[in-house]
Amino acid sequence: MDLRFPEAEPTLAEVQALDAVLGPSTVAEGWERERGGAHAADAKRHLLLGALHALQDRVGWISPGGLGELSRRLDVPPAEAYGVASFYAMFALEERSLRTVHVCADLACQTRGAGALLDALEAECGAGSFTPSPCLGLCERAPAVLVTEAGNPPHEAVIAPADVAAVAVAIRSGIQPAMVEAAVVDALPQAASTRDQLVLLRRVGLVDPASLDDYRAHGGYQALRAAVAMGATQVIAEVTESNLVGRGGAAFPAGRKWAAVAGQAVRPHYIVCNADESEPGTFKDRAVIEGDPFSLIESMTIAAFATGCEHGYVYLRGEYPRARQTLQHAIDTARHHGYLGPDVMQLGFAFDIEIVRGAGAYICGEETAIFNSIEGYRGEPRSKPPFPVEVGLFAKPTVVNNVETLVNVVPIITRGGAAFAATGTSVSTGTKIFCVSGNVAVPGVYEVPFGATLRELIDLAGGVNEGRSLQAVLLGGAAGSFVRADEIDFALTLEGARAHGTTLGSGVVMVLDDTVDMPTFLRRIAAFFRDESCGQCVPCRVGTVRQEEAMIRLTIGPRQPHDMALLRDVGQAMKDASICGLGQTAWSAIESAIDRLGVLR
Repeated sequence: MDLRFPEAEPTLAEVQALDAVLGPSTVAEGWERERGGAHAADAKRHLLLGALHALQDRVGWISPGGLGELSRRLDVPPAEAYGVASFYAMFALEERSLRTVHVCADLACQTRGAGALLDALEAECGAGSFTPSPCLGLCERAPAVLVTEAGNPPHEAVIAPADVAAVAVAIRSGIQPAMVEAAVVDALPQAASTRDQLVLLRRVGLVDPASLDDYRAHGGYQALRAAVAMGATQVIAEVTESNLVGRGGAAFPAGRKWAAVAGQAVRPHYIVCNADESEPGTFKDRAVIEGDPFSLIESMTIAAFATGCEHGYVYLRGEYPRARQTLQHAIDTARHHGYLGPDVMQLGFAFDIEIVRGAGAYICGEETAIFNSIEGYRGEPRSKPPFPVEVGLFAKPTVVNNVETLVNVVPIITRGGAAFAATGTSVSTGTKIFCVSGNVAVPGVYEVPFGATLRELIDLAGGVNEGRSLQAVLLGGAAGSFVRADEIDFALTLEGARAHGTTLGSGVVMVLDDTVDMPTFLRRIAAFFRDESCGQCVPCRVGTVRQEEAMIRLTIGPRQPHDMALLRDVGQAMKDASICGLGQTAWSAIESAIDRLGVLR
């Protein structure tokens, strides 16, 4: 392909789409470097991801003409713009229908009939009429389908749980008025009976997520006033005393991270909320954003006050249309009423938030890959050190926390760090949100104090379906590990998981009964990591391919005598030498299935 696009011209619709994001075109655009304005051109690079979304939302794909026009306006070489666009799974670089039907083929949906759904849709509508998709983050309503329709305006709809008839209608006729997504409270089975015992999810389903007044009537923004009254140093002290650690899997102490950023003399500081929960089986952050968006905004504002950040970004996965609309409305409302902006609540500090919409890249859950994606580059991880607290987004000190970590800040400030730490254990404090999916009677989001056992959590979700027996539980998602049915009486704490040789990760609890074909399930894990590897480092780029090839031979054939040894060698090489957590954990679940479950022996 000629990446200069010498004869490609944008359509009027593409020009209008770019105008809406970048402003009207000017003759000077594309010539800043020749005019000595390289810094001005670099300052616009972060608009690239949003502009790519604008093109696809309008015409259904990213054409050479549209990409060339975008490159000219942002003064980005076409080869670089193409490299970014081709990095993300949600962007199409070949012309396609305005309507795209994404059918989830990932782990949770696989346990709830996605394979049969895909086969039935192929027989009913043809293989080219839909697109098999990685996890859509709708695991409690599996199997799930996302329908997108380009246009002005574009439209998106969810079908979950999906059946052949409903999806066939969407394929042939598009989004229908009857396609109304389930209420977010339906994802919280605890809400009806034990709401008073919830902390982080207490308001979900109780308050109107679109109403700032309703949020305030249920205690909203009291924590921010208290935080400003106690001062930034004391806020960090309370977070440190609470022993809050990151809930995304790394479990790094939040107070230590905040203190490191607050102490940096370089300005400005940034805060990034990682809402790209792309781990198969994870959907808790979506529930929080859809049901209680102002709590995230308030928590980010407290964190920004404590660490000296004037601007924040929420990096939100692209497959969450309702979460994006809900959060954007909440941000706009908060800004309109003075809860964001140049003088927050007239308390003497400035802070604002913007949403960056992801585009289907699991690797962008890694904290430095998020920086590259926001800045308009391929979402590839950076080498560390330097660490984000020193050199992060736009090379400035940056706080990165995920949604669940941040929404703990409000109860910490309201109750005090010591009171927060009284829940759970000395190492694992507070409550934890778990995403229970798979073959359970009542899948959904569950909040329990650290220390509840895995058996208790599964029982809370109704146990395995009647007449079936528990085969295994996958903890932590595709990057996690399996435990056997006779190993589920350990405490769900960081220390308990480590002692048991497993991990809590981001909170995935995927229950597998005796109907699940484990070799097929493991092949899907291997395929997932092959697809999601960013390709930057050789151990992961080559290792994930070799891992899947070996898994195919071991499960389908023809099996070679050395395949198991090769699989272990490749897995160890990825674990030891990959640049980031994707490659380092790509072998974990498969290894645990072999060693703990006896699969493939």
